[in-house]
Amino acid sequence: MNNSLRWKLILVFVLVFLAGAACGFFGALHVHHFFARMDSGAMAQHLKHRLRAELKLTPEQMQKISPIIDRAASELKTKREQTMRDVHEIFEQAHREMQPFLTPEQRTRLQELEKRHRHLLHRHGLMAPGPPPSPED
Repeated sequence: MNNSLRWKLILVFVLVFLAGAACGFFGALHVHHFFARMDSGAMAQHLKHRLRAELKLTPEQMQKISPIIDRAASELKTKREQTMRDVHEIFEQAHREMQPFLTPEQRTRLQELEKRHRHLLHRHGLMAPGPPPSPED
């Protein structure tokens, strides 16, 4: 195999890899944007529409399963919110445990990172704004 052909093959493999990575990234971003910002009512409507179309449900069937879908969407919303709170608490605990091992400058930097993270979560609708952690930590 000559050098020219080898470099062309390497370039093709790299381009295919980058295209796959871009598709995965933007696909995940789309799914996150779609579900993270969707309230339980909108999610229920989306599920009802999809089930009606995919299963060719009759109006009577839709009437009977609508409360089930509404309940499931509400439970999913509650579970997502609880999971976000749990993850946040785990990070807060880890940061509290790390404090004794950090320099004052590192503690300040960690507090800045926490503030930026809270702001991002709030901006993306994944967490309600809350008070900053107490300065005693």
